[in-house]
Amino acid sequence: MRQLIAGNWKMNGLLEASAALAGALRRGADGLDCDIVICPPATMLMTVAHVLVGSPVEIGGQDCHAKASGAHTGDVSAAMLRDAGARWVIVGHSERRADHGETSAQVRAKAIAAMAAGLTPIVCVGETEAQRVSGDALSVVGTQLAESLPEGFAGVVAYEPVWAIGTGKTATEDDVRAMHAHIRTCIGAGPRILYGGSVKASNAASLLAVPEVGGALVGGASLVVEDFLAIAKAANRG
Repeated sequence: MRQLIAGNWKMNGLLEASAALAGALRRGADGLDCDIVICPPATMLMTVAHVLVGSPVEIGGQDCHAKASGAHTGDVSAAMLRDAGARWVIVGHSERRADHGETSAQVRAKAIAAMAAGLTPIVCVGETEAQRVSGDALSVVGTQLAESLPEGFAGVVAYEPVWAIGTGKTATEDDVRAMHAHIRTCIGAGPRILYGGSVKASNAASLLAVPEVGGALVGGASLVVEDFLAIAKAANRG
């Protein structure tokens, strides 16, 4: 299976700069041996999707509500994301779990809503530094998987060690190998398992070569087209 390189732009960029970044990515994406998704802020979805029409780069949202519509001020439904041009959506990112108190049950509901709307969910799981130091990393991630993935899950899992997001720290290849093997045992064959934790052009090749790493969820480096394309070029053809 081809690896998937997904870029999470988080809360960054305005329309003009985002359109320029998408255009540069479009020009550099042809011929890459991986699947590529970028997830801009919701306000830029339609603009970025328009720039990328006909290119190999697909669009994703950064979150969705579990309901299809209703009195949910400030939220965006999965159907709205689909209507704006998205084909993917990130749910359960550690920043959503930490900053907004999202539970795994809520993540599961969002994954169900995403699949119902025709989106492919990227469900994030991962442990904090305290949980890893205490030896609970595997059990924490196993519980998150059990509670976050719905029956009949048709999506992607992203392992993001919380302690390695935006900190400059990166899990060792042995850390990644052990956790991805554990995740595969928990979820069975099929879904790709992405690694997401300070993935950069300089470490992408070694991380993407680890068994059971089906791609990468890229944060800051996805905002620099040269770095993001370098990560994509390091992907392995499956």
